[in-house]
Formats: sequence, structure tokens, C-alpha cells
Amino acid sequence: MANPILREKLNAGRFFVVPGLQDMIAAVIANKVGFDIVYGTGYWLTASAWGLPDAGIATYTEMRNRMDTLVRTSNAAVIADGDTGYGGLLNVHHTVKGYEASGVTAIQIEDQEFPKKCGHTPFKRLISTEDMVEKIRVAVDARTSDDFVVIARTDARESEGLDGVLRRMEAYSQAGADVLFPEALHSEEEMRKACEMLDKPCMANMSNHGKTPVPPADVLAQIGYAYAIYPSLTSLAASAAMEKVLRDLKENGIGQPEGLFDFSEFCSLIGFEDIWAFERKWGRTPE
Repeated sequence: MANPILREKLNAGRFFVVPGLQDMIAAVIANKVGFDIVYGTGYWLTASAWGLPDAGIATYTEMRNRMDTLVRTSNAAVIADGDTGYGGLLNVHHTVKGYEASGVTAIQIEDQEFPKKCGHTPFKRLISTEDMVEKIRVAVDARTSDDFVVIARTDARESEGLDGVLRRMEAYSQAGADVLFPEALHSEEEMRKACEMLDKPCMANMSNHGKTPVPPADVLAQIGYAYAIYPSLTSLAASAAMEKVLRDLKENGIGQPEGLFDFSEFCSLIGFEDIWAFERKWGRTPE
């Protein structure tokens, strides 16, 4: 059964933030901080696992495996990026069934042609509104629990403008989507108009250095969003930190810089205490 916390938060109507997680190290750090909902980001889970761009190269099977692992590792409910549903209507049905069986609490499906591309990069092509409406209907019908949330995303801003975004979002809402995701809006004015015009909870994608502004959380709440995801935050922060220590190592020979995460604490976060307890019970006690 899907974790009901996302549905409960949406019904409560109080804005909340959801970090994106690119790997299981980020997941255990999010556990420590105490987030109750996290986002399984397609872009960054693909980048961290296979070193590939978010361009529809990773398969449904590969991404479901990553979501399985994220659900197992995280203490939080997981919102899963489901790309286009990985094909046609039967693929959408199979994807929703599989993701729900993996234990995620929500799936996000977008209206790009398959294979898709990251919403903040060029050369995206869309399917028709009618075809996406059918995908949403299939997704809603495929779920077995009302606690499993279906999120409909449109990438129409680039090719159809804000009016096209609003038309598509309204159609997806009528098809049964629980949350609307107008991707890659260009300004706070557009963000505000979308929230005012649409009749379902809207989510914001706070992709650092993407096409959409990244205002503070209180501003997003005032604009009218139900919640915001931050898919690139941990990944770009980790990348910047890794580049710095690697440059210090290469150029200055510094292998013990200040500010590293405590190794003993990380051993605990990743589960070594259970391993040590097993060894004490069943293995040979070290001298």
C-alpha cells in the first residue's frame, strides 16, 4: 500500500518542500535530517547510476530497480519520476503497477514523446493533449490504492506558451490527475497565473540554474503552490564539494580537508551497526 502522507499533506493545504535524491548516500543523509517525503529524480538517479543524460536512455526496468532501492533505503515516502510511462498506454499501465508495487507513494508522468528529454533542456517534442489524457486515465485506473498519487506534467511552455500549458493542465486535471506539474515556467508571474487558473494542487520544480526562478519557500507558498521539489539541489552541492576536495588533492596533496562528514556516523547511517551486531552473534569476535 502507498504511504498516505502525501495525500494527507495535500488535503491539509500547507506548503511543504521535497528534496530530490540522486543516490542512496543522499537518502541516508535525508533520513538523518528528517524529511518525510523525498523525490526520486530521473535526471540525477540516471546520472549517478550510469553516468548518462536524462534523455530516455534508462529503461523502465533500470529505473524501477533504482526506485526499489530508494524506497528500501529511505525512511520517507517517495515521489517517483516516471518519465513518459516508458511508452504507450500498456507501458503506462505496467509502469504504474510496478512503481506502486515498489512502494512509491506517487508517480509523475509527462507529455513528451518517448524517449523524453530533461524539461530544462532543448529539443523536447510533445504528444497530443488527447494522447496524454488517455495516459492519465490509464494511470489512475491502474493504481490499487487511492493513497497512490498521480502527477501530470506538461512540458508545453517551450512550444505552446503559457496558454498551451494551462489548456493541457486543465485537460489532465479533468482526466483525473491528482497533482498538476506545469514544468519550466519562465517567471514568478507565470507561476502565479498557473496556480490561480488551475483547479488542482500544483507543484513547483525548483531546478537550480534551470528555466524557472527559485524563490524562497515562503514565496512559493504565497504564489499558491502545494509543494516544491528540489531535484538538483543535493546533486549540484555534492558535485561542487567533490570538485573542491579533488582539486585540493591533485594540486596540494590534501587528503584530510576540514569539513568532511564523520566516518563513524556514516557507518551507522548506512547500516554497519546491524552488520556488527550480526558478527557479534554469529561470527568470531575480533580480539
